[in-house]
Amino acid sequence: MDDSAERPGGAIDVFLADDNLIVREGVRALIERNADLRVVGVAADYGEVISGCAATEPQVLVTDIRMPPSYHREGIDAAKEVRKRHPGTGVVVLSQYDDPEYAVSLLAEGSVGYGYLLKDRVAEGNQLADAIRSVATGGTALDPAIVEALVQPVIEPGGLLPAEEELLGMVAEGKPIKAIAAARHAPPEAIDAEVEAVFVKLAGGVATGNPAALNRLRLLHQAIVDREEQGETLSRLLPGGLAEKLRGGAQRIGETERVVVTVLMSDIRSYSTIAEHADPSQLAGQLNTHRAAMNRGILGEGGTVMQFVGDAVMAVFGAPFPQPDHADHAAAAAAAMHSLQAEINARWLADGLPVFGLGIGLSTGEAAAALLGSEERLEYTLVGDTVNLSQRLQQLAAAGETVISEATCRALTVPAPTIALPAQLVKGRDTAVIAYKIAPPGGPAPITLSNEPMTR
Repeated sequence: MDDSAERPGGAIDVFLADDNLIVREGVRALIERNADLRVVGVAADYGEVISGCAATEPQVLVTDIRMPPSYHREGIDAAKEVRKRHPGTGVVVLSQYDDPEYAVSLLAEGSVGYGYLLKDRVAEGNQLADAIRSVATGGTALDPAIVEALVQPVIEPGGLLPAEEELLGMVAEGKPIKAIAAARHAPPEAIDAEVEAVFVKLAGGVATGNPAALNRLRLLHQAIVDREEQGETLSRLLPGGLAEKLRGGAQRIGETERVVVTVLMSDIRSYSTIAEHADPSQLAGQLNTHRAAMNRGILGEGGTVMQFVGDAVMAVFGAPFPQPDHADHAAAAAAAMHSLQAEINARWLADGLPVFGLGIGLSTGEAAAALLGSEERLEYTLVGDTVNLSQRLQQLAAAGETVISEATCRALTVPAPTIALPAQLVKGRDTAVIAYKIAPPGGPAPITLSNEPMTR
């Protein structure tokens, strides 16, 4: 593995996998001639891809399809496993095969953040670099030859009407039925019927004696069905377990469930000032590094990252899966986030980059969890006073500090060294809030609270 040292700037970190050394080094050269791209590790087989991506946490994985040990589709399998362990990682698959069935296999769970390019064309222009940039930000990059093969698997030119060509083109690009319906201002049921009709028309080519045609159509159709059933947006934005729960629970848009949780809110102190003086691409790279570390700290304690908004992070512990000790896990995650950011800051200081000072707020209590949005885009959302309070508490935390609510302090089963803050009014509340700052190591002894109401 190539343990390239971290360099300053806003470069996109790329992990490269190919068992052919000559090809691998050629692709590396193509990638690294772009100032905004850098290769942080390489691998020659499935196992090295999994361990290497875990160690380097790249933003994009570029991989061959066939690698040891069996030389079948290890690259695609590795890409899916990496995405499962590290949600949000972009993937570009390089292949010497223009058979669209490989692309269908790759895109079966949705096209967002995936690319599929032919090896003999990656040196043409900026195709590879553009694909890496696209998937790094949630886009899709399919080689035009693959799109053409998907659109016209068995039919002769001119065999489809222009509207049918357009429809199948959208399908081949990875757009789900609901997204196509929204774009064409039609009900999803009508679009589904149109797609089925086009498939029937294409399947007529099987009568010409091409048995692979029907199999290809079946694969493409299954990709659409799988994508719709699995919920492309949820699978992309949320941890796999959460997406599975939401899909399996048949929860309707707008329906809520009451949960008892601990909500974590974090924010970077003086971020606006940092942004005012920083190079935009450099700051984007720093923000990506920060988010990856925060994501790791939260997921490591069983939390769910709800959203990243600018420099802010919102996470929940205790939902969508019950977690009896959610307050403990949230406090541990906050400590891990501070520790991880401190390590990053040390590297940034050495590189002459501005550091991020993190303030975190924790609030425990009831909240309403719901699927909100539209059929084209869903979000799992928490609303309620507990969420709002975590935001207010976060504002009370200085850089490197965590401020917790009284309810969170009571819910802790693992004593934490805390310092009581003066009761104060916060926006949105009529009564004063009692909060505690978790003391840094070496601070005062923990404050143990009873379950009886406190008086001040």
